[in-house]
Amino acid sequence: MLSRRGFLAATAASLSLPSSAHAEQGLKLAFIPQENPDKLLGDIRAITEWLSDQMGLPVSGFVTFDHAAAVEALRNGDADISFMGALPFVLAEAEIGAVPLLAEVYRGAASYSGRVFVRRDSGIRTLADLKGRDIAFADPISESGYLYPLDLFVKDGLIASPDQADSFFGNKFFAGGYQQAMQAMATGLVDAAGASQYADLLLTPDQQSEVTWIAESEQIPSHVVIARDGLDGATQARFVEVMLSLNGAENDHLRAYMYGPDGYVTTDASTYDGVRATARRYGYLK
Repeated sequence: MLSRRGFLAATAASLSLPSSAHAEQGLKLAFIPQENPDKLLGDIRAITEWLSDQMGLPVSGFVTFDHAAAVEALRNGDADISFMGALPFVLAEAEIGAVPLLAEVYRGAASYSGRVFVRRDSGIRTLADLKGRDIAFADPISESGYLYPLDLFVKDGLIASPDQADSFFGNKFFAGGYQQAMQAMATGLVDAAGASQYADLLLTPDQQSEVTWIAESEQIPSHVVIARDGLDGATQARFVEVMLSLNGAENDHLRAYMYGPDGYVTTDASTYDGVRATARRYGYLK
């Protein structure tokens, strides 16, 4: 199990990190690759142009290799704001003083679950059926794409702790994002995928009809938009104001560039108390 120190030590270079010469005044956004990174790069160009116009200052963005790299970008000043899950946020809060600004809303709620997905024709009906089978998770520092789905196996008594996962499954992989994990399952590269309850929407319509889920976690606070420690309050407030203006139906096309939530709500640190408790139980936090 990764400790907080190990979480940060395990970072890798991002797919499109800004250069050290990128010192112009402006706002720098880090996006995690829960979708295909190539698609995200195009989405980022579109949304940062809109944000630049709305905020009246240069806004740039880039895709990180994973959650941990996004936190390092915040730590190093390569990013001012990042989109990420609740688990990496509480780790970033503990390590670098990151603060939550906004939470995503899906279907009227600022929470969601993690699920274990399988193909309908796989014959797999229960978590126990996955003994000796291969599974893909999204990211080792992901609540809905790893920690909470894996916790389902613990709660069912199939493994005593996450450390035993490797002996339960045939192979356990980290695919690098929801879409990648789901594609690996849908195309038969693995038998199951641990991902967000909405991750099947990242598949093609034909693939969606061919997959189902066999277990679902408790509710988890939605993905969060966080700011680095020290980002000035006026910039934070203006960014939040502009992001909340996206909530109308007329802005569906713009929200699609940021993982496609139904909207955003403001959030605070207390929202993530349950995630902190789970992170401590599994050794992510002291």
